[in-house]
Amino acid sequence: MSCCDSWPQRVTGEKAPFRVEFDPKLMRLESLLSLCLQARQLACERDDRWLFEGLDLDIKGGEIVRIEGPNGSGKTTLLKILSGQLTDYRGELFWNGAPMHQTREHFLANLLYLGHAPGVKAGLTPLENLAWYQALNGEKGSDQQREQALFEVGLAGFEDVPAGQLSAGQQRRIALARLTLTPRALWVLDEPFTAIDRHGVMALEAQLVAHAQSGGCVLVTTHHALTESSVLRRIQLG
Repeated sequence: MSCCDSWPQRVTGEKAPFRVEFDPKLMRLESLLSLCLQARQLACERDDRWLFEGLDLDIKGGEIVRIEGPNGSGKTTLLKILSGQLTDYRGELFWNGAPMHQTREHFLANLLYLGHAPGVKAGLTPLENLAWYQALNGEKGSDQQREQALFEVGLAGFEDVPAGQLSAGQQRRIALARLTLTPRALWVLDEPFTAIDRHGVMALEAQLVAHAQSGGCVLVTTHHALTESSVLRRIQLG
């Protein structure tokens, strides 16, 4: 029985804010068979309005979970809560059956979050941006690995061009190169298809499916109509 097949044990106490900092010794890929992110009675209020309340989630390896809902329904907010960026909420989070505040470092070591904005530095080249990402995560990597990651997202030949001179779609591809460069079990992606052309969309969707089929998990919001598959599950907000 996996942790997502059982109700997690509740532990009382205040929620401490997540700190996105990494110890290289903890940077290992989670055992995919046990990957399980759970939320219990999650609720979030903004501007005197409940975006959602009483939300129970069980997210496990081997699936793509698409968060759906109209604008303003709290999709991005939910992703930020689940990835540890927001603490202004009610309810509890669990990672592999343990309260999140007890296993935060392990969770972060298995998480890759890509936000709605590409998050690239305009003055740095694609290679330099990827090196910067890796340095933030306590990773060294190599130019050869970074060049391969850029090649796989269609940026061969643009490795040394300042990101500010690239198109919006190319800047998005720099961020997406991290999916190849930085192995993580859990991908949390906010509108990853934004500004990507048709061929890029097809390649990215295939990559998401392959990650889920290999035992990883993808939690995603997107206006792109994902192709129906056995690994796709939908959660509706609003």
